[in-house]
Parts: sequence; C-alpha cells; structure tokens
Amino acid sequence: MFISFEGIDGAGKTTQVAMLQQTLQDRGREVVVTREPGGTALGVDLRKLLLGGASDGAAIDAHAEALLFAADRAQHVAQLIRPALDRGAVVLCDRYIDSSVAYQGGGRELSAKEIRDLSMWATGNMVPDVTFVLDLPAEQSHARLTGPEDRMESAGLAFAQRTRQAFLDMAADEPERFVVLDATLPADQVAQLVLEHLNSRAARN
Repeated sequence: MFISFEGIDGAGKTTQVAMLQQTLQDRGREVVVTREPGGTALGVDLRKLLLGGASDGAAIDAHAEALLFAADRAQHVAQLIRPALDRGAVVLCDRYIDSSVAYQGGGRELSAKEIRDLSMWATGNMVPDVTFVLDLPAEQSHARLTGPEDRMESAGLAFAQRTRQAFLDMAADEPERFVVLDATLPADQVAQLVLEHLNSRAARN
C-alpha cells in the first residue's frame, strides 16, 4: 500500500508519518518511510538545490523548478517506491505528486494539468492508494515552523494560501483517494483519524 501525506508547511506531515509507521510496524508490517524531495541520494542533492537555491544566488525559474521536482520523483519511484511495493511493503511518503501540483501549479501559478502530466510521465503513472491532506490555515503555517525558512517557506502568505486551496481542490476532485483532516487538532487525534480511515478501507477490501 502506498500512502502519501500532503499539506502546506507546518501542517504536521512528518509527525503523522512517524506515528503511522510505528503503529504499522507494531502490527508486523514492513514499512518504508520516505519523503520528497530527497528520498534517494540523487534526491538529497536535488533537495539542497530546490530548497536552498542555486549556488550563485540566481532565482530558479518556475519551469526549471517543476522539472527538478519531476526528476527527483522519477528516481524516487524507480529506486525506492516501486521496489518496496513490489515486495509487499507499506510505503509512507511525506509529499508526492500532489505537492508539485499544489506548489508549482497553485503557488507558482503554472498549469496544474501540465505539472501533473509531467509527474505522471516521470513515474509511469504511479499514484498513492490513499492521500491524507493535513489542512492548516495558511496564517498558522509560519507560526509552526522552526529554524531558517527555505525557498518554499519564505514565499509569502499569498503563496501559502494558493497552495492550500490547490490541495483542497484536488481533494474535492478525487474524493476516492484523498482524505482531508483538520491539522489544527492535536497530533494524537489526527493520528486516530488516519487509523480509522485505513481500518475502514481494509474492512471494505
């Protein structure tokens, strides 16, 4: 099973991934935890560039940014995600295709369809079985962040608002895959809602 966690910065994705990992491992499942960008050695190099910027300080063109994310994703699926799924592991991913659609399509205001089509081509149409969107008001995003802001985190409130709305729009368009959860709730309550959905899905199957 391939499960992704999405949402704007500070929504609690990494926390929820770790909590679900522990629960599934306690049930005897092999769990592979990964993230984008940076799930492979190539991805780590691309993450530094994407979040830190070019070495000469030049702005990264929005189209170049989208292509770099797609390159990271292609390697990620080929090297890590697909092999893990093929051997029966559960893959938990902190961000995936929908982040590109939301951040480059919504935040950067590129064509959401083109961004999605690019990632689908790069991954051989690999999409998660379930995507949890941790929904957080954009105004609360920066208050939750610690440490220096990266390129995405420093893009401003309007950027975060467009990105959040893009996630919600995708969830409305694909209700069979997306589950929107209130990220303002305590982390343990969000984790319980995640488990309830997965248990219900397993019962249906």
